[in-house]
Amino acid sequence: MLICVIAVLWIILGFATPAFVSAGSIQPLLGAVAPIALIGIGMTVVIITGGIDVSVGAAIAVCSVITAKLVLVQAGLSLPVAVLISVVVGGLLGLLNGVLIAYGRVHAIIITFGTANIFLWLSLKLFNSTTVNNIPDTLAPLGNGAAGRTLGVPNSFLITVVLVAIAWVYLRHTAGGRHFYAIGGDQLAAELAGVKVRQRVLTAYLLTGLLVGLASCIVVAQGSNLGQNVGSGKELAVIAAVVIGGTSITGGRGSVLGTVLGALLVQTVASGVTQLGWRSELSDLFVGIAIIIAVGADLIRERARRKR
Repeated sequence: MLICVIAVLWIILGFATPAFVSAGSIQPLLGAVAPIALIGIGMTVVIITGGIDVSVGAAIAVCSVITAKLVLVQAGLSLPVAVLISVVVGGLLGLLNGVLIAYGRVHAIIITFGTANIFLWLSLKLFNSTTVNNIPDTLAPLGNGAAGRTLGVPNSFLITVVLVAIAWVYLRHTAGGRHFYAIGGDQLAAELAGVKVRQRVLTAYLLTGLLVGLASCIVVAQGSNLGQNVGSGKELAVIAAVVIGGTSITGGRGSVLGTVLGALLVQTVASGVTQLGWRSELSDLFVGIAIIIAVGADLIRERARRKR
């Protein structure tokens, strides 16, 4: 269904503004989809377990400023080292969330709202009230330029597709993957069945943090300057992609494949609004409507399932 919606939207935009279907438009679109879809993999697992992570936007800011300012500009380290450091930093932030949620027994939205403010404060301290300028092109293979493409497709998007495929296979075809669905369906029943609930929940947030670190490298690679608002609104875009992609906000159901399509729809709307010359606020309106429709449809399905 979502594929059909995206296809129709692309056809309409193609007629309304032919530039939309050109390589010069589609390549940046796929590059913009990559970081949202990457983090969406982890967010899908988190929401499947019945949780949520609203700190990913602030975590992006922390990982991005560390990677750009400390690793690339000041230390001048190589691409593999820069990516590794960013992933490790993201993993530590995700681990903090996971430990507090899994072992603190406090609802995820409370914990991640608190850590979001802590991460944001930390990022602003690292930015030191200035933008990071003259970032070297060390991460160019992950950017939107010619060096960041393979056969015309952004490397960042190709990496995303590979990781999504791995995540899909793991979630659907392994016992460990099915444990996440069991936790979201009924945590107590999963625990009684022998599922290590706390470890699985911690793993979900750790995975999200690791992917935030990788996505941050892609964000940094997309420009030579980095502003303090780098992660602003990204958490909403990720959650929108996951929910629109069909993952149940109440937990227990979802697919990373749907999340990629959700991210593609969100970015298509944003790009389409820009190319049509409409006010940017309209993209938020359209995405908000899509979220309400997706959540409403999910609740209707859930009620129908319970009646059977």
